[in-house]
Amino acid sequence: MKVTDNPSRATLSTTVFGLSALAVAAFLVVTAVLFALAIWQTNRVFVADVLDALNSEAETLLATSQQGDADTLQRAVARLSRKANSRLYYLASPSGIKRAGNLADLPPELANRTAGGLFTYRYDRGPQSGERTAAGLSVRLRSGGHLVVARDIEDQRSLIWWMRFLALGAFSIIALGGLGLGYMASRSVLLRVDRLTYATRNIMAGDLSGRLPFQGSGDEFDRLSQSVNDMLSRIEHLMHGLKEVSDNIAHDLKTPLNRLRHRAEATLRTAKSKEDLIAGLGQTIEAADEIIKTFNALLLIARLEAGAIEKTKTPVCLSSVLSDAAELYEPVAEEAGLHLSTTEMAALTVNANRQLIGQAVINLLDNATKYGRKTAPDCDSPSSADSMLGEITISLNRRHGNAEIAIADNGPGISASDRTRAMERFVRLDKSRSLPGTGLGLSLVAAVARLHGGEFRLEDNAPGLKAVLSLPL
Repeated sequence: MKVTDNPSRATLSTTVFGLSALAVAAFLVVTAVLFALAIWQTNRVFVADVLDALNSEAETLLATSQQGDADTLQRAVARLSRKANSRLYYLASPSGIKRAGNLADLPPELANRTAGGLFTYRYDRGPQSGERTAAGLSVRLRSGGHLVVARDIEDQRSLIWWMRFLALGAFSIIALGGLGLGYMASRSVLLRVDRLTYATRNIMAGDLSGRLPFQGSGDEFDRLSQSVNDMLSRIEHLMHGLKEVSDNIAHDLKTPLNRLRHRAEATLRTAKSKEDLIAGLGQTIEAADEIIKTFNALLLIARLEAGAIEKTKTPVCLSSVLSDAAELYEPVAEEAGLHLSTTEMAALTVNANRQLIGQAVINLLDNATKYGRKTAPDCDSPSSADSMLGEITISLNRRHGNAEIAIADNGPGISASDRTRAMERFVRLDKSRSLPGTGLGLSLVAAVARLHGGEFRLEDNAPGLKAVLSLPL
């Protein structure tokens, strides 16, 4: 499978990588600001501490010089210089000669400075330590001498430098790591998209049985694949039904159309009077009506399969629908030598299209009337309850949260191996081919059940057949 020509370029151009890069950039900006604030605050604290210490010590030494003579200040500076570690001192006479201190020379940067300002400079602490950085104050004495008080800040300066180095290293690691993770995530997403694209291309090429890959992780790709696969299953079912209808129309409607044409030709050829023409035209119209009925049934099933009447559902009292259908078909059943009765009519209401539910029940009653007789009817026998050749019962019950409409007869029934096939379009079993019909009645009932989220099944009534239409309450 190869969908993308340049995987690296395709990965870098994905939305996931773009968002990852944007997130890394935003994170770096925020982190840089925080690091800069931390370093600035640390440096500010160091400077303030050093300046406070230098000012305090300079004031102490100046107070010492004011209380005594120049020798007193010299002794104090010498004493402090001997025990100092990071403290640096330099005391010069008015002529510029060094009198005390642990600094070898007067720093050039501080030679002409006065107190109040903090200055940094480089000084040599010896062959072992080398040059180091110090911050100091320069004070002019009243006697004309010069006093320098300083602090070694090399350690603080190194700490600030390491903080900046670590910040830069952290930025590099975050940038490279973030972009690397973004690249891997983008590559993973792109591979899954490629698999989806490959599958969809096969489906577009005509393989309607193909499905999008499903990993089972439950992520957004799996949810998308599941929804698309459900849609593809629906499309495949509809296309299969369309192909089946087309094939059945080509085969099952060819004969009645040819018969219609031959009958019209025979009428024109053999009719010798007006009455013969009228009789022939009447038969032709009846045959045309049957064909139109077939097409109407196909159109209704197609509408049901497409869900075109989904918004027409309303609360429907099923017992009322069954009672109306029983009242309508009772005379038809009696004329066919059957006894129609209703039992167990529970008060159940479903959200459905009343017209379609009524049509489904009528279809089931019509089937039961045609095929529910024990033997062929005797036209000479009276139509009474004593001479009935079969019984049709209608019942309505609640079962497992569903409303079940059952229409049963005690006729010859349908074998278990033929029940599923009997619900397909245009299927007419051998024993029913001698009776009028289109083979679409049970298909329409099954389509009505699917539209309402229900189920339609055929069961053994022992003897006879029980047609059960189950609808969710």
